[in-house]
Amino acid sequence: MKMKGMRVLMFVDHVFEDMELLYPYYRLIEEGAGVVVAGPESGTVYTGKNGYPFISTAAIKDQQSSDFDLLVVAGGFAPDKLRRDPKVLQLTREIHDAGKVVAHICHGGWIPISAGIMQGFTCTSTPGIKDDLVNAGAKWVDDEVVVDRNQVSSRKPDDLPAFCRAIINLATK
Repeated sequence: MKMKGMRVLMFVDHVFEDMELLYPYYRLIEEGAGVVVAGPESGTVYTGKNGYPFISTAAIKDQQSSDFDLLVVAGGFAPDKLRRDPKVLQLTREIHDAGKVVAHICHGGWIPISAGIMQGFTCTSTPGIKDDLVNAGAKWVDDEVVVDRNQVSSRKPDDLPAFCRAIINLATK
């Protein structure tokens, strides 16, 4: 249980990528982390793009970055909605600026883009947001997982094993 006592923040909204939320959620719990999945409202059922429901464990507005050791952002189309919430961007910036791990997969990179934290980082994502990342100042590469300083990124659900290994390794250094 490498992450015993660590606290992880994840975001959820409708049309999240089911596997990209659930796989890290359970994998990080398995390593001993406490995982908070915050949505626009606490206790609300959000439906993934493949139809899987997930009940948020907290409201985004009630979260403080100092309560968390790392942030994991799942993909799907939820990040496009979530990045319009100033509190999501504030939490993302504060966690990043504190040198804590910020991990994003697939379309999850939209949140770090809008938080203004991608300048000078090498990362990966779904090819669909490659231009967005490049325009935000990142160097995009087509790799299974990329670790650059305090950021971890991956492309798609098939990359989830490598994504979670990299998160756990970086967070427990």
